[in-house]
This record gives sequence, structure tokens and C-alpha cells, in this order.
Amino acid sequence: MRFPTAAFLALGCFSLAAQAPAPAPAAGTQVAPAAASSSIAPAKAAAPAEPPEIKDTNLGFSYSLPADWETQVLPPAAPDVPYPAVEGPKKGNACTQVELTARHGTPFSVIVVLGLPFDCYGQPLTEQNLADFTSGAAEGLKQTFEMTNSTLSNYKLGSHTMWVERASATVKGQPESKYTLELACTLLAKGAACWMTMAADAAHLEIFERRPVALEGDTFDALVPAGAVQASPLAEKKPS
Repeated sequence: MRFPTAAFLALGCFSLAAQAPAPAPAAGTQVAPAAASSSIAPAKAAAPAEPPEIKDTNLGFSYSLPADWETQVLPPAAPDVPYPAVEGPKKGNACTQVELTARHGTPFSVIVVLGLPFDCYGQPLTEQNLADFTSGAAEGLKQTFEMTNSTLSNYKLGSHTMWVERASATVKGQPESKYTLELACTLLAKGAACWMTMAADAAHLEIFERRPVALEGDTFDALVPAGAVQASPLAEKKPS
């Protein structure tokens, strides 16, 4: 059983996150001149940035990134059409949800979090096909990336089995664009969850792996603990 839809969704998120420009001032916006008299109130200090995070009460997992990561807001899904004869309810791989997309650095590193609710999918997955879920998602990325040195591992976070796949990758036709792709998936009582990264260097891969994660009420210090993945080459750090 393969689940390539997760990879296609993540690939779209990778592309959108990497191509989206930084926010620019609105047209006609002017920079306020320095205060010339005491009648002009001083500017208020900017509120601290909120960290990109997800608290999914439906599937029961949480994950957050440092505050300097930029959350990417994807276009909202089209509303359900109230005419079953025209468009039926979601089912199967179409139920995969993008829970979080964030990017950081130059060139961008991207992290995408996906969820698959079983009540929408139509049936629960089991640990016997969790590895196929992971491998199927990674397989879909090969349409855009040249992937080498792929390793597949599994480990435990409490009672949850995690499957993780890591590979060195270059964008097809862009041999200078080197990344490490990593995908970690697990099963929850109400669905499956996957965390995916396109890391431009080892430092961003470490952020992806070492951030705390909560799974159905149990909190762990790292999504991917040190030593959980078999050794494989990482993307070289880009020169600053």
C-alpha cells in the first residue's frame, strides 16, 4: 500500500514556501519621519513574534518551531459543495491535511506537517503498513528531486512507533540546490501524522529533529532523538 498524496502535498508546500517573497509594505505606505516634537507619540515596541506551532486536538499531536521561522499560509481549501451528485465528500488520500508549513534561512529550509484523519480516510492504518506510508510519501518526491543515500529507520516515542526516512537530494536540473529530505510518520488513535523537511544544511535538519513533540498527551524532548536515524550524508552547510 502506497500513499504518494502526502508527498505531492508536501512538495507543493515546499515549492510555495520557497518561492513566496517576504511581505512588502502595502502600496502607498510611508515611513513615518522621526518625531519632531513631544506631541508625536513614540512608536510602540513590536510584539514578540509567535512561534509557528500546531495544536491539533482532533488527532492529538502538537509541534512547534522557533519564533524566527516564517509560517506560510496556504490558500484555503474550497468550501464543500452541498450537492453530493456534483462533488462527494472527501475520501481516501484526499483527506490528507496540511497542518503547518514554515520556512527559514537563505536558501530556504522548509518544514511541513501533515495529518490524515481515519474517520475521513475510511479505515485505520496499522503498524504493518506505516512503513509503506512513509516510503510512499518519500517515493513521490522523486518526481522533483534526485535522491541518493536513502535510509529508513524506526524508533519508539513512548508507545508510538515512528518511521523515519532520510535522503540526500538535489532539485532536478539544479545540481547546485542540495538538500537533505527527511520524513517521520506515526500512527495515532484517530489518524496518521507526518513531519517532513527540506533542510538546506545540518543546522536546519537538527532544528526539525530536536523540537519537542506531544503525541496524545505524552510530551517528548525531540521528534527524532539523536541516533534514531542511521548515518547518512547531510546537506553541506551553504556559505554565508
